[in-house]
Amino acid sequence: MKIKFGTDGWRAIIGQEYTTANVARVAKATALWLKNTDANKKVVIGHDARFGGQLFAETAAKVIADEGIQVILADAMISTPMLSLACNYFDAGIGVVITASHNPPAYNGYKLKSNVGGPSSPKVISEVEALIEDEVEIPDTTIDKLMATGNVQKVNMEDLYFQQVQKKFDIDKINHSPLVIAYDAMFGAGQNIVPRILSNLQALHCEDNPGFKGRAPEPLHKNLPELSKLIAESSDIPFGFANDGDADRIGVYDGDGHFVDSHHVLLLLIKYLHKYKKLNGKVVVSFTVSGKIKKLCQKYGLDYEVTPVGFKYISEIMVAEDVLVGGEESGGIAVKGHIPERDGIWNALLLIEYMAETEKTIKELVDDIHEEIGSFAFDRYDLHLTEDQKQKAVHKCQNNEFLQFGNYTVQSIEDIDGWKYHLDDDTWLMIRPSGTEPVLRVYCESRTHEEVIQILDIVKQIIDNL
Repeated sequence: MKIKFGTDGWRAIIGQEYTTANVARVAKATALWLKNTDANKKVVIGHDARFGGQLFAETAAKVIADEGIQVILADAMISTPMLSLACNYFDAGIGVVITASHNPPAYNGYKLKSNVGGPSSPKVISEVEALIEDEVEIPDTTIDKLMATGNVQKVNMEDLYFQQVQKKFDIDKINHSPLVIAYDAMFGAGQNIVPRILSNLQALHCEDNPGFKGRAPEPLHKNLPELSKLIAESSDIPFGFANDGDADRIGVYDGDGHFVDSHHVLLLLIKYLHKYKKLNGKVVVSFTVSGKIKKLCQKYGLDYEVTPVGFKYISEIMVAEDVLVGGEESGGIAVKGHIPERDGIWNALLLIEYMAETEKTIKELVDDIHEEIGSFAFDRYDLHLTEDQKQKAVHKCQNNEFLQFGNYTVQSIEDIDGWKYHLDDDTWLMIRPSGTEPVLRVYCESRTHEEVIQILDIVKQIIDNL
């Protein structure tokens, strides 16, 4: 089979396309790419909480070490930001993390990370992809034997990350504050490190369950009913957050148990870093992000840039330019002062710090943002369609055949990555096929959540009838 990297790595169903044989093929290509460059002949490898993570990580380690390349292997489950940080710390030529991020539990994946501590560039990913051979032999050895020869070294990457957190945040001050934090690890890679950092914590799903209780570990409201209920029924929890399977994304809740979408999280982080921490830099966001981000940037005099979907595009700019915040609609956000990588735990700590400094709740801080740029609502439908339906919808988008959605007339169309239909000054919807799942995503922003859902339902009905 041909192995293809999507917007954020190669992902496939475990036991079907995602096998040790195919992981070995991608690992061999990774090693061949590194041998053809001037980069350090050193690879950092880790895995998250998914089924078979250790097996697949060790398979990659065996193949890469067999090519004469030094392998630094995580000694336990880690988050993607931990792997990225270790890649930078050890000055590795490239990093590999075995994860399918937020995908359903049947999936696993393979992400490539750069020397600077973020995603590998689209150019590097294409070069590795081109080197994938049809068949690769897995060396008949063990990790213990490779460690004895020095070809593989095991490292506690969680400790490295914890030390970085201690350098950048006053954890003692946070833990001695009256703030009680609710947290849902979604059975993912944040399950150990978050309770280690925060003591005033009410935690959910911080245990090993590679099946994620049958739910995709994506920090969206529909996947977090227990967290929302815990906060809503409590009188002393002003803030809650969740992370996805590899803990690079964040989902946020206010003290009423209401979901705070990633657009608002981006706005909060921009305001905190710029107005309170007095930091400057460009704001870089993916095509699916709210137009309110641009409005706030214009108010603050910050440069603003839009990229195609995929954090690798944002990371490229963060490496080359002075970037304050880079982020996506899906909750993946990177900030100045850290590695150029999405980090859901790091962003939660910044929001907790923001609350402590201002003595305001997340709800009050969101209200402050609305006073500056106006209130808005956003939501997204993930449509699981037949391939025929999906292609019919894409064909209509490509040929500009969607001119009306119910009573809403299309005013203009943008097609940077997917198709964004502007319906009026405050309302847009977007249609885009997923790059990592067999799904058609439909996004909408408008004045109220009721209007957003009304528009999404109209679009869903139109596509269902294709």
